[in-house]
Amino acid sequence: MGTPASVNIVRLLYVLICVVAGCMLAFGTKGYESWGLPMWGGIIGGLLVAGIFILVEVLIKGFTVRGLSTATFGLLVGLFCAFLLTRVGLSELVTAVFDRTLELNGGLASGRDIAQTINLAVGTMIYAGFGFIGAVLALRSSRDDFAFILPYVRFRQDGTSGRPMVLDADTIMDGRIPGLVKSGFLAGRLIVPRFVLDDLQTISESGNATQRQRAVRGLELLERMQADSGIAITVEDASEVDRRESVHSRLVQTALLLGARLMTTDDSLGKFARLRGVEVLSLHELAEALRPSVVVGERIRLALVRPGKDDHQAVGYLSDGTMIVVNQAVQRIGKTEDVQVISTLQTAGGTMVFAELAN
Repeated sequence: MGTPASVNIVRLLYVLICVVAGCMLAFGTKGYESWGLPMWGGIIGGLLVAGIFILVEVLIKGFTVRGLSTATFGLLVGLFCAFLLTRVGLSELVTAVFDRTLELNGGLASGRDIAQTINLAVGTMIYAGFGFIGAVLALRSSRDDFAFILPYVRFRQDGTSGRPMVLDADTIMDGRIPGLVKSGFLAGRLIVPRFVLDDLQTISESGNATQRQRAVRGLELLERMQADSGIAITVEDASEVDRRESVHSRLVQTALLLGARLMTTDDSLGKFARLRGVEVLSLHELAEALRPSVVVGERIRLALVRPGKDDHQAVGYLSDGTMIVVNQAVQRIGKTEDVQVISTLQTAGGTMVFAELAN
């Protein structure tokens, strides 16, 4: 992805400010022979400073505000640990060891002065080392680790708006998400990772007509959901996720990073995510759970639409697609009749129901 125009505008403004600052510095030192700065030197100096900071900004472009806040928390923890370590009398120990007069470079130097210098160096290394370790450990930690330290943060998020949900490409192309959200069955912000959006764009430009049509419908659906004020949906850059991993791995990593649930229609992805400790919402499992249960002896009003496998059978369907085979009803095809369930059969494709005419 290219750099957003807004970022380039900010960079340009920053360069101009640095150049103006360099010119002001050159103008302010004008007339001083010993350390006066020429105007061209101020301009070059401003450009050099701006270039260094812009280079640093480009190198850390994958470092988000979330990462900065996490690193800051770890840094503070590390500095606090370093503070506790320096309170145990380490400086007094160093002073006691070097508290004598030493001969240094042919002269006399106070051992106490050397001890103070060593204390300053050791203290600096301790604070820098613990701060570095704290920041790195925080960046490597998951949301669950932070929830162990600050449980109130998780309580507030889970108790108010619900945990967010990461959507995969198949779920977006499925088309049932807006209805589920508006019905109130789903609570929480919907998250579409940037790589999922790129995947949809790639599929929409592929040669497979069916897949292309589904991908285009998914992109249109996302556009409508973003325009709907009643649906909270955001596109997540997920820059912390390793791009070398598979799409399934990146989806799971994104869910773990955000402490979110994963919504999918892919059974293999659902199993993989559950093994990684991610809560999975399967649309297939939801549809199966919402199927009306048909019990033996129940009477149903059914439209018979076609012949069955045997010559005497007629077939009808419930509103959820469940097929009901009615015996001795081939003459009633095209009519709506009362039927009574006599048995059910569970198959890989769903539940088959056998019935007879109630009259």
